[in-house]
Amino acid sequence: MPKDATGVEIEKEIEVFGYHDRSGHPQVAFHDVRVPAGNLLGDEGSGFAIAQARLGPGRIHHCMRAIGMAERAFDMMCSRALARETFGKTVADHDTVREVIAEARMKIEQARLLTLKTAWLIDTQGVKGARIEISAIKVAVPRMAQWVIDQAIQLFGGAGFTQDFPLAAMYAQARTLRMADGPDAVHLRTLARREIRRYEAGFIPEPWPHEGT
Repeated sequence: MPKDATGVEIEKEIEVFGYHDRSGHPQVAFHDVRVPAGNLLGDEGSGFAIAQARLGPGRIHHCMRAIGMAERAFDMMCSRALARETFGKTVADHDTVREVIAEARMKIEQARLLTLKTAWLIDTQGVKGARIEISAIKVAVPRMAQWVIDQAIQLFGGAGFTQDFPLAAMYAQARTLRMADGPDAVHLRTLARREIRRYEAGFIPEPWPHEGT
């Protein structure tokens, strides 16, 4: 719909965590707006199906961006830890910092592998064949990114909250992803429901060796 169409009113631009997204988040009001037939995407009434069809690949895209942000934050965190000194040694030499760096690397790689598996399933089995994994990455990856970025901010101290570094903006984006395209709670419910259905349908796991003896 052209933004200058009769009845379309852009009421205001909305900041998200104090930031303006480059593509914008306007609040738009529609007053008896008519859509020209030539502007329809697909058949009338098929909008919901079109929107749903893009969600699977779209969530892959969200997670790829989140992993990229986490990697950037990880690079900044390690560089900062080597560049600064406290109590006579570099920050990177403190055991607590090394534990955070190790945890961050493991979390990033776990999220990356699950995302790659999900993309492979979409390529080989379609969106329906990857529904469980799509819900899983939509929760796990933004959570991971938010945690890694938060640890980087902590290591930067007060500077991490400022506009001198991209960490604060990245944190806002990662937190927003836990709501965009469905909040965590919805995806967790969906994932659990689909898992439970397998057992309700009679799924029997392979027995452990010597089980029942």
